[in-house]
Amino acid sequence: MSLINTLKSKFLEAIRSVNPPGRWKILVVDDHSQRLLGSVLKQFDILEENVTLIENISSHREPQPQFEAMYLLMSTTQNVDRIIRDFSNGHQQYAAAHLFFVDGLAEHLFERLTSSPAEPYLRALQELFLNFWAIEAQAFSVRAPGAFFNMYSPPRNDMLYKPMRDRLDEELRFMSKMIMNVCLTLNEYPYIRYYSPSHHPPLGPLKPHASTRPPPPAETASRWRTNLARGSDARAYESVEGDYVAKVLAFMVQQSLDEYKKTNPDFPKPSDPLRPRGTLIITDRSMDTFAPLLHEFTYQAMANDLLPIEDGTTYRYKFQTAVGAYEDKVATLSDADSVWTELRHMHMREAIDKLMADFNQFMQDNAGFKGEGAANLNDMKDMLANLPQYQEQREKFSLHLNMAQECMAIFERDKLPAVANVEQNCATGVTAEGKVPKTLVEEMVPLLDSRDVINTNKVRIIALYIQHRDGVPDEDRRRLYQHARLTLAEQDAVNALVNLGVRISRQSGDKDIKKRLKQKPSNEEEYELSRYKPVLRTVLEDHVANKLDATLFPYVKDSPSVAPVASSLRSSPAIQPAVSLRSQKPSWHKAARGPNNAQQDTRQRIIVFVAGGMTYSEMREAYLLSKSLNKEIIIGSTHPVTPQHFVDDLKVLEMAGVGSKALPNGLGETNAPPRSAQEVYDQKYFTRDAPPPQRAAPPPSPQPSKGRLLQRPSPVSSFTGSSVSVNSAGYGEKESAGTTEKKKKRGFLRF
Repeated sequence: MSLINTLKSKFLEAIRSVNPPGRWKILVVDDHSQRLLGSVLKQFDILEENVTLIENISSHREPQPQFEAMYLLMSTTQNVDRIIRDFSNGHQQYAAAHLFFVDGLAEHLFERLTSSPAEPYLRALQELFLNFWAIEAQAFSVRAPGAFFNMYSPPRNDMLYKPMRDRLDEELRFMSKMIMNVCLTLNEYPYIRYYSPSHHPPLGPLKPHASTRPPPPAETASRWRTNLARGSDARAYESVEGDYVAKVLAFMVQQSLDEYKKTNPDFPKPSDPLRPRGTLIITDRSMDTFAPLLHEFTYQAMANDLLPIEDGTTYRYKFQTAVGAYEDKVATLSDADSVWTELRHMHMREAIDKLMADFNQFMQDNAGFKGEGAANLNDMKDMLANLPQYQEQREKFSLHLNMAQECMAIFERDKLPAVANVEQNCATGVTAEGKVPKTLVEEMVPLLDSRDVINTNKVRIIALYIQHRDGVPDEDRRRLYQHARLTLAEQDAVNALVNLGVRISRQSGDKDIKKRLKQKPSNEEEYELSRYKPVLRTVLEDHVANKLDATLFPYVKDSPSVAPVASSLRSSPAIQPAVSLRSQKPSWHKAARGPNNAQQDTRQRIIVFVAGGMTYSEMREAYLLSKSLNKEIIIGSTHPVTPQHFVDDLKVLEMAGVGSKALPNGLGETNAPPRSAQEVYDQKYFTRDAPPPQRAAPPPSPQPSKGRLLQRPSPVSSFTGSSVSVNSAGYGEKESAGTTEKKKKRGFLRF
C-alpha cells in the first residue's frame, strides 16, 4: 500500500464520480487543493477524466453556463462565499455545481450553502478528508515546520505564557485534523498511545505556569479524600503537570475521530479480508535528540544531510551530455524514480555497489558492451558519457552517480570517519568493540581544534557529548566552545537543547537522570559508523511485542488488552458487503494475487506521528520494521528534518524562531484572543481574489482570461492566474542527471 497511490486513487474516484449529461466538466480549484492535486497527479491524468478546463476560484472566470463544474476546494468561509457568489444576483457561473471539500466542512458553512441562492444549482456535496501531504509511500507530512517553535520556544516573560499556550493549542488542533484525515483515508479507527516522559516537565508554553493553570480548588480538609472524591477542580489544577505536547495532541485526535464516528456510525467500514485494528503512536522530537544530530550513512539520509537538496526532493546538479558538454539539471527525488526507491535505505557502500552492479548489467543488456565493466565510480562516469542512445536510463544512473560521488567527496573532505566515530560513541555509550569509551575527550578535542572540521559538525559533536554525559559543568562547556571556536549563535544551538528536556549543565553532586527509554543494543551485523538506531525503533519493536511501558506510552481511551471481543468498533464480523475503502470500488472483487498479497493486505497498521520533525533515519526505520515486524508502518510529522535544519532551528529557538527558514519573522507576540478552529483554518488557507481583467482595448486576437486553464483543444497552457501549476510537484516526471569531476581512490569507503 502506498499513501501516494491511495491519495491519487481517491482524487480520481472523486473526479470520475461527476458525470454531467454533456460529458465534459470544468474543475475549479484553489491554491492549496491545486498543490495537493499536483503532488499525486499530473495535468494529463486530470484532463483524461473528461475535464475540459481547470480554473482557479480566486481568478477572474468567464461564465460557462453550458458546463457543469466540479469544485475541489478547501473548506474555508472564503470559498463558501465564492461558491455562493457564482450563483447569486442573477449570475450563473456554471450549469450546476458538484462540491467536493478536501477537508471536513463546518456545520454552519453547510447551512450557509444550503440556504443560499446557490442551493438550486448544487448537485452534490462531499467531504473527502484528504488534507495531508503524502511525501513517500509510507511517509506523510503536515508541512508545518514552524510548529517546532510553537512547541519548544520558551515564553520570554510571564505575560506570554497564556497567548503562547493559546497559539500552540490552535496549532495542535489544526495538526490533529490532518492526522484524522490520514486515519480516515486509511479507514482506520486506531487505538491511540502518546509519549509521556517522566524525566522532565512539559516544555515550551506547556510548562506549568500560574497563568495557564486552572484555578486552585477551594481549600478544605481534603487531605485524606480519594482522588475521585476530591473533585474535578483539584484534578484539573494538577493535570497541567502532565500536559506534554504528545498528550495534548493525542487527546485532540481522539476527540476528532470520536466526533466523526458519532456522525458516521459505519466508520470504519469493514474490510475484506479483515484487517486488525491499528494503533496511532504520537510522540515528539524531544523523545530522541540524538537522531537529528548524528551523521547517517544510508543513502537518503546521507544525501539530505550533505547535499543541497531542497525539501528532500529537488536536487540541482551538472549533467554531462553525449558530446561532453555540461548542462545544469534539476532532478526530483520521488517514489517515481525506481533507482532512488531501491537505493535510499541502503548503506552508502551497498548503494554504490548496487548502482555499479546495475550499471554493468545495463551495459551488458543494452549496449553490447565488451570488457570488464565499471570498476569504480570514475569508470562508470566515463562510460555513461558514451551512451547517448539510452537517454532516460543514462540520466537516472548519472544523477545517482553524481550524488554518490558528491557525498563521498564530502565524507573525505570533512573528516567524517573520525567525526562519526566520536558521534557513535556518544550516542550509543559504547565503542565499536562494545566497551565504555574512556578516551572520548582525547578523540574529540583534536576534532574541535581542527580547521578541517566545519563548525556545524563541531556543534553536533558537542551537543552529542553533553547528552552522553547527561550534562557537563559550565566551565567544561565553556572550554569545549573555546576549542571549537563557536560563534554565539552556535553556542546558543547547544544551549537551546535544554528547551527539549536535555540537561546540559550539571554540578558535582547531581545524579544521573534515569530515562526509561533508551536505544537497545542491536544484534544484527552493522557498520561501525552506523551503530546507533533511533529510539523510535525501540518503541515500535516494544509496542509490537507488548513490552512498551504503559506509563511511558499510555493509551488515550481503550487499549487492545481491555477492548471487547468484537474489537475495534468495526461491528461484528458477520457477513458484510466486501467493499474496501482502501481500493477503488470496481476492483474489490479481484482475488488476492497470491499468498504474499493476501498477507500484505491485512497487515495491522501502526501510524507514528513525530511532532516537531522526523529524521530520515526514522523514516527509514518505518520501512525496515514493516518487513521485520510484518506490520504496515506509516510515519508522519510536522516536517522532515535534516541535521543542518535542526541546528539552525536550535540557534533561534530562544528567539521564538526569528531568522529561521520556517518563520523568518518569528512567532510574533500576540495578545489576540484565542481563535476558533474555523478562524485558524480560514487564515491558513486565505487567498486574495485576482483583480478583474482590464477591458480598455480589445486585443487583436482572443487571449485566455487570467486564471483560465487548459481548454480541451490545446492542452498546453498552465495555471496562468496562479502561482503553482497542477503538476508542479512532478511525481512521475522524468528528470535528467549528470556528473561532476571529483578525484577518487578505489579504497575510499572506510565504513
